[in-house]
Amino acid sequence: MTTQNFCGRTRREMLWQTGAGFTGVALSGLLQQDGFFDSQAVAADGVTEWKNPLSPKEPHMPAKAKSVIFLYMYGGPSHMDTFDYKPSMYGMDGKTIEVKTFGRGGHRNQGRIVEPRWKFKQYGQCGKWVSDLFPNLATCVDDIAFVHSMTADSPIHGSAMLMMNSGKILSGHPCMGSWVTYGLGSVNEDLPGFVVMLDPRGGPISGAKNWSSGYMPATYQATMMRSNGNPILDLAPPQELGTAAQRTLLDSLRSYNEQHRAPRADNSNLAARIASYELAFRMQAEAPEAVDISRETDATQELYGMKDARSEKFGRQCLLARRLVERGVRFVQIYSGGAHNDDNWDAHTDMESNHNLHAGETDKPIAGLIKDLKDRDMLKDTLIVWGGEFGRQPTAEYAQGSGRDHNSYGFTIWMAGGGIKGGVSYGTTDELGSRAVDDVCHVKHMHSTILHQLGLDPMKLSYFFGGLDNKLVGVEGAQPIWKIMS
Repeated sequence: MTTQNFCGRTRREMLWQTGAGFTGVALSGLLQQDGFFDSQAVAADGVTEWKNPLSPKEPHMPAKAKSVIFLYMYGGPSHMDTFDYKPSMYGMDGKTIEVKTFGRGGHRNQGRIVEPRWKFKQYGQCGKWVSDLFPNLATCVDDIAFVHSMTADSPIHGSAMLMMNSGKILSGHPCMGSWVTYGLGSVNEDLPGFVVMLDPRGGPISGAKNWSSGYMPATYQATMMRSNGNPILDLAPPQELGTAAQRTLLDSLRSYNEQHRAPRADNSNLAARIASYELAFRMQAEAPEAVDISRETDATQELYGMKDARSEKFGRQCLLARRLVERGVRFVQIYSGGAHNDDNWDAHTDMESNHNLHAGETDKPIAGLIKDLKDRDMLKDTLIVWGGEFGRQPTAEYAQGSGRDHNSYGFTIWMAGGGIKGGVSYGTTDELGSRAVDDVCHVKHMHSTILHQLGLDPMKLSYFFGGLDNKLVGVEGAQPIWKIMS
């Protein structure tokens, strides 16, 4: 179906702006012609046919990346204990200094220094300093671009996570994976375009808001895959139900659902539910093979840390992510860190035990993912993103202990593959890591970089809602981080 334009605006926007007084039925009919209800199309003979809203779409410009794997370290890993080397902090442990910080404990003007608990060494041809927390990932630094000057708008988990995922600190907006599938569709129409895998210990604060399609049709929200056992439950039909009989059953079910939806035509959740049945039907042939990790060699499973009980679960998720993007899934997000503070990177009391646990679970799997993609010649068009919602402060949160409070004034994220330069460090924080001082970036610059590498113009990718052409990078926009792009 083609979209008609009126003075450069779509039909839907024209109706919004002129306030035309059509009845609800007439308006919903126009919206359907405008492609709003993408889950169906009416053929010449009047029979409703299936139209996949995730069919591949042309990018705005040549793309460097085909897909994204976002490794989300929930809770906020400490940048000065991982990748942002601060040699001046060694020998300062316990010293009270003047430094402005802002975390969950509010604004403070001084604090007690917590010296990094791990040593740093230089790795790779680029000589990048990496802490002993990541000995395996450190061998991949020549393929990674580190951004040390990232900033965000909130030091509180819920709002900071929403910003990292959707570009806004308030809920109700589409997340990055939804924007990507809205803009590009999915290469493989028999698999979801957007997949999320949670930590086995539970999901993050705010839950599904972090992978929601917001005001977009529900078709663009994420498909959840389990960390343990069968990643997708109830996918196989009963043995006594053949393909032809199942097709007949689904056609009848869709007919009844469409009748139910007719007076509720503006409810995208109903359309998405109908679409999900069709996707599930097609996934029966493709998904079992895609998620069958037993097909991988012992050497590959070892590479991902699946032979070690500590890293087995995250390694399984990283290997599954590679299998998914290999088969055309656009966006995969994996969460490291469960529902409670002790289960995620939120080290408020004991930095050492917390980060030893989570780095130990993720170090080998992430390095394995990079090396495996590179060996398969897939790293060049698969963009890997690593980071949390913020970093940590250089000072202790409490009078006792080595825990650090949240820090959104400056922290580290990194990217690899998908047209990103390797062996690069961009931006700096001050000598204590308390705030970004050079080449300061905002989360929206990261979003802009990801979209650009996928061939999407961040200022052209928009969705009309609430009277605005909404964008992931905001109406004011944000430039990509050009210096880390090849």
